Amino acid sequence: MKKLLVLSVAAMGADLLKQHGIETLAGLPLQALTSASPAVTCTAQATLRTGLTAADHAMGSNGIFLRESRQSLFWCQSASLVHGARIWDEFRAQGGRVGLYFFQQSLGESVDEIVSPAPIHTHGGGMIMATYQKPERLLGMENPVQLWRYWGPLASPKVGRGIADALVHHIRSGEAPELLFVYLPSLDYDLQRHGTHHPSIARSVRETIDQIETLVKTAEAQGYERVIVGDYAITDVTQPPCFPNRLLREAGFFATRTVKGMRYPDFWQSRAMVLCDHQTALVYCLDPSCREDVRALLGALPTVEEVRPGTSGADWELVAKPGTWFAYPWWNSPSEAPDYATHVDIHNKPGFDPCELFFGGLNPFHSSTDTSKIRGTHGRTDAPVALASSLPLPENLGDAQALAQFLRTWLNTPTT
Repeated sequence: MKKLLVLSVAAMGADLLKQHGIETLAGLPLQALTSASPAVTCTAQATLRTGLTAADHAMGSNGIFLRESRQSLFWCQSASLVHGARIWDEFRAQGGRVGLYFFQQSLGESVDEIVSPAPIHTHGGGMIMATYQKPERLLGMENPVQLWRYWGPLASPKVGRGIADALVHHIRSGEAPELLFVYLPSLDYDLQRHGTHHPSIARSVRETIDQIETLVKTAEAQGYERVIVGDYAITDVTQPPCFPNRLLREAGFFATRTVKGMRYPDFWQSRAMVLCDHQTALVYCLDPSCREDVRALLGALPTVEEVRPGTSGADWELVAKPGTWFAYPWWNSPSEAPDYATHVDIHNKPGFDPCELFFGGLNPFHSSTDTSKIRGTHGRTDAPVALASSLPLPENLGDAQALAQFLRTWLNTPTT
């Protein structure tokens, strides 16, 4: 049975590695690859697993909006959200085992092993750190990583050290599946905080490379082929963000309800809303009659480069111009901000919030709401990701979809 490690590395851009003088990963030569579109985590990982575009696998963002219940949900973990056959289906049908470690939308996936962050949110507002593991305690411990380092103001590149060390032990045991999909989030945090040229980035790059090489060299010693690929590349923020929901509220399309002086979204009365996610945003017209008016209104924003047909049930998708990004707030005054705006609440905010990477004000339990702090962003596909492989890849492979299709073919081709 063939053995393959596929390592997906957050924010591993080709230009970033070149900037730091890195020409190989674990002895494997590097090449550039166009990322999935949009270039965000859930879309990239869904494309890698299916070989499909966002229009077909339905993960067009890190979040979704449910029209029926009028709810926005980010980082949902259900594998059924990703449509389409998996590239490993035939391989698994022939007896190959598959493991999925720290990938998004992994719970309930048709694989043999799963490890995913899955903390318990308590009624008092706290959180019990835990990971979901199938089989239970697969990695021999309840928490191979410190989840407060996985996201939020304390997020650190060192979080991937726990992932790499746990998988190294698992691979060396000889019990790991033949096909391994592993995600390392380490490189993402400081790049979003500081941009690509800040002095701290060199440390983040070195730490991430160490994690990659530790894991990849262990897999090589156990007879695995290796593919290492970035899921997106982060580029520098050079101008203020765009606030499409503010514009929709001012134009009467986005409704709010005021509770104790705070403005909460009223999606039952809203005619349209925008689910913001880095440099792309999904526009949902809850009143179908306003589709063209909303398109024209948002398309006229000076920071919007393109309005194109939406995915994931959205009417439209916005693409930001280089150097800017979409922020979800609909309020203008800080006193109107809903209570969750100052907290790390990755699941319920109607938009991705990179400000959660910073502490806010004098309260150590609050996260920032200052969008001017963000120095790096992603979502556009004009910055290539880095790719290294022990497999003989075709010349001019192209993009992430082509890589996934190549891996499907390689897995299903009998060894001669």
